[in-house]
Amino acid sequence: MSAKSSRPRLWLVDGTANIYRAFFALRGVFTTRDGMPTNAVYGFTTMLRKVLKDVEPEYFGVCFDRSETTFRNEMYEEYKANRPETPEDLVRQVPLVKEVTAAHNIPVIELEGWEADDLIGTLARQATEAGFDVAIVASDKDLFQLVNEHVRVMNPHKDNLMMDAAKVKEIFGVRPDQVVDVLALMGDASDNIPGVPGIGEKGAKKLLEEYDTLDSLLSRAGEVKRKSYRESLQENVKLARLSQDLATVRTNAPIDFDRDALRYNGPDVDRLREIFTRLEFTSLLKDLGPGPSAAAGTYEALTTEKDVKTWLDGARRAGRLSFELETDSPEPMRSEILGVALAAEESRGAYVPVRPHAGGDAFITLQKVLDLLGPVLQDPQVDTIGHDIKFAHVVLRRHGIEPAPSAFDTMVAGYLLNPSRSHPLEDLAMEHLGVRLIAIGELAGTGVKAVTLDRVEQDRVAEFAGANAESVLRLAEVMAGKLREADVEVLFEQLEMPLLPVLAEMERAGVRIDTGHLAEMSARMEADMERIAAGIHEEAGVSFNINSPKQLGDVLFNQLGLAPRRRTAKTKAFSTSQQVLEDLAADHPICARILEWRSLAKLTGTYVDALPGLVHPETGRVHTRFNQTVAATGRLSSSDPNLQNIPIRSEIGREIRRAFIPANGHVLLTADYNQVELRVLAHLTRDPVLVDAFHNKEDIHARTAAEIFGVAQDLVTDEMRRRAKAVNFGILYGMGPQRLAREQGISMKNARLFIASYFARFSRVKEYIDSTIARVEEEGRVTTLLGRVRFFPEINSKNRMARQQALRAAVNTTIQGTAADLIKKAMIDIDRRLKQAGMNARMILQVHDELVLEMPEDEVDAAAVLVREAMENVHPLDVPLSIDLGHGPNWLEAKAG
Repeated sequence: MSAKSSRPRLWLVDGTANIYRAFFALRGVFTTRDGMPTNAVYGFTTMLRKVLKDVEPEYFGVCFDRSETTFRNEMYEEYKANRPETPEDLVRQVPLVKEVTAAHNIPVIELEGWEADDLIGTLARQATEAGFDVAIVASDKDLFQLVNEHVRVMNPHKDNLMMDAAKVKEIFGVRPDQVVDVLALMGDASDNIPGVPGIGEKGAKKLLEEYDTLDSLLSRAGEVKRKSYRESLQENVKLARLSQDLATVRTNAPIDFDRDALRYNGPDVDRLREIFTRLEFTSLLKDLGPGPSAAAGTYEALTTEKDVKTWLDGARRAGRLSFELETDSPEPMRSEILGVALAAEESRGAYVPVRPHAGGDAFITLQKVLDLLGPVLQDPQVDTIGHDIKFAHVVLRRHGIEPAPSAFDTMVAGYLLNPSRSHPLEDLAMEHLGVRLIAIGELAGTGVKAVTLDRVEQDRVAEFAGANAESVLRLAEVMAGKLREADVEVLFEQLEMPLLPVLAEMERAGVRIDTGHLAEMSARMEADMERIAAGIHEEAGVSFNINSPKQLGDVLFNQLGLAPRRRTAKTKAFSTSQQVLEDLAADHPICARILEWRSLAKLTGTYVDALPGLVHPETGRVHTRFNQTVAATGRLSSSDPNLQNIPIRSEIGREIRRAFIPANGHVLLTADYNQVELRVLAHLTRDPVLVDAFHNKEDIHARTAAEIFGVAQDLVTDEMRRRAKAVNFGILYGMGPQRLAREQGISMKNARLFIASYFARFSRVKEYIDSTIARVEEEGRVTTLLGRVRFFPEINSKNRMARQQALRAAVNTTIQGTAADLIKKAMIDIDRRLKQAGMNARMILQVHDELVLEMPEDEVDAAAVLVREAMENVHPLDVPLSIDLGHGPNWLEAKAG
């Protein structure tokens, strides 16, 4: 079968093998909101669509096994008997894979009593006899036996590697006609084909290299030089013949090659769109192209002041405005506005380009657009709607516009409806409206944005930008109803939306950095790293790249002879992860040095050397982005840079915090909730010991230790308290005895006893955990104290590990999520009170349970009172909330204070 063959080509996919491969390759990754596992469907579908795109077939079919026993089971009762039962999560997906295949208008080929391999073999024979070439899409070595002049095997998982007879010989080591004989000798553990005892793959290939065929080998078995092989062959002739028969792919299955039925004419796009929507395959939905037109209305480019004013007047009369800023950068503090998309009613939108096109003629200037748009955005009678409005608010504040609080953000709404997913506008529009939106940057393939080359391109940009803004308008209406149905409308309106402008102000404010201090740190840390590296090389006896896992693994496991603990998931090389090095630290001191070197390298690269480069050229400050729609628990996160991962317990981490300083004449004030998650636990469980301890302002860890060990608090040792503290916090994250034993250096038996003692004394905590697990098992979701909802579809998984992880996360979410809601509410209250008091103090950072404010020195006392009152009275609990307050000339000293 040459590349230039004039014969038509039939493509046959081994459906069953590819389903299994997809299931185990993506295991536990994909689940719909209602708990349907979809990893196998997704993996198979992406493979199938890639093959269709790459090969552009004229004839195509997919063959599947049936669940019934086959003729091979009649030949050999133990055939495939050693295989574990097919996972239930995989069984549930097989019909969906066949549905996807059929929706591509591809025949689903299956036959009772026959395996997919035999159907492929039969169709391949019949097709070649009918004048076709055949390509088999599979990675299973069993199908190599079918390769001949007109049949090849293509491995879709090896860059569509096409294997003819020469390539089979190169990869598998024997000719295609010898493949069955190799399997007959070595057997096949996956199918439980016995083979000849004592002869493995290497031996089988060597024997066939000498004797050519199994028939020849068995007839001349007495000539085999190796005694064990010779005796086994002589004693197991019948077993060898049986194995050969079992491994032979049949070409005589009772099916007929129907070229018309196998002709490929493209997919049923509407049917696929329905399936992909149901299975929540948003990325695959995009591949299908536009659905029901998102651009079916009237969308115009506004290029004059009069046009813009007329349009915005209409928005004011409508009382609502959907808007989106098109910018040249995703960083709000550094981006330039290129245009504004607008919509105020369905099926109508507009786009205002504000930059000159290539010819040099200007559209309406940016300042004039802002002069017209600003009053509308500041009008409390106009409900402003958008997607990722915080981004727009930061950009607008840079241009002197302070928008009124927005009415609806579709990205925030999407997050509340399903916090475990990302929420790009294109995905939400496909999911909730069934339309495909086109990002402006996709129009020309090189990022057209709003800089247009001519009137035609300008109108094209206006069409899609206006359609996007109009779709946001419709999304808001649809999602508002879904927020009510999900019972998170109050959380959306009273917590998340009011928080949005607070976060925008914090991002705009930024934080000042002492770059000189960081430069001094960098020099010291570089010297420390060189010293540590020299010690590592000396202990290893060789110089190597410490940052190279491959070289490090060679030093640790080959040259130093340390025992490998685990392999990496991707490369299967021996792991040199932090956990592995911590486990090996007792075996060799080099491991502790490597961990120290890695820690320095990470902190240097992430903060010490990176932060100065992130200082904004105009403000002289670093502006992190606070992510409101990322963490499934409801917590805020930060990025570009991530300021929430600076270690507070290490000396270097504390020195990095010293580099965060206020403006001249100002100070920093820190307010940190004291053990807020344990206080939330006490409130949710109503455990009398915990509640009593917090009301009496006792050391909660000492009180816990006293309860568990049965001693007075003044007799609690540091070791007792340390262990009690580990369990107190570990309970929040589902800590089991194995982790407690590892972290505390105690036996598994003692760890189990300690946890059992904890739950015996704090029985209400155990009851709460059990009731939360029962609730999530029944409802598939949990809620926080303030009504945040998180779904756990993994709870229905048959994968025990995935299910247990979901249960731990469910319990933790009710506690950590409640704590996250409390500090968000406190931030809104503090912002409101500061404004009401006319103070210049402002929040600039939020790190988990801690807030950092910047203020003039003369406002510290008043601000401290205001912040304490807001944070400690944010929401009524059965135990008092408490904060630690401090202020100083930098973040470190403020926290210490």
